[in-house]
Amino acid sequence: MKAVRNALTKALNVLAGVSFIAMVLLTCWQVFTRYVLQNPSSWSEELVSYLFAWASLLGASLITGERGHMNIPILVERMGPAAQKALGIFGELIAFAFSGIILVYGGIEISQLAMGQMTSSLGVAVGVFYVVMPLCGVLNMIYTVLNIADICKGGTQDKKEA
Repeated sequence: MKAVRNALTKALNVLAGVSFIAMVLLTCWQVFTRYVLQNPSSWSEELVSYLFAWASLLGASLITGERGHMNIPILVERMGPAAQKALGIFGELIAFAFSGIILVYGGIEISQLAMGQMTSSLGVAVGVFYVVMPLCGVLNMIYTVLNIADICKGGTQDKKEA
């Protein structure tokens, strides 16, 4: 399971790095065309906004893999190890359900609905850019299953704290 987690994390880190570099380059191109050529590139601006959305959702999947999602541990830390484990598993189950219902199911629905709508500058179906939602939902679900397995093996703390 550790190999699966490491492979997913490496792939997401590469995607995040590539998307960040692409966003920087495209933004520099946008500035160059706007101020030097006096003819702004509308397609680069639109693509950067979609890349930003992709990077944000992929980053959220990375955080899910690290069990770094937002929480308030003050109450949980006062409980015994069994209760901490149960609450840790419960939190992961909530994240799993959210990912399955909102990201996977909702993402598939919105992607299909948006396939008929074209982007203004790129001429690509908007649904193509929404595909990241179900993709990240599946990644989150995989990570939550891996997290539950880790919690069951004895890891009650978040990975960043351990």
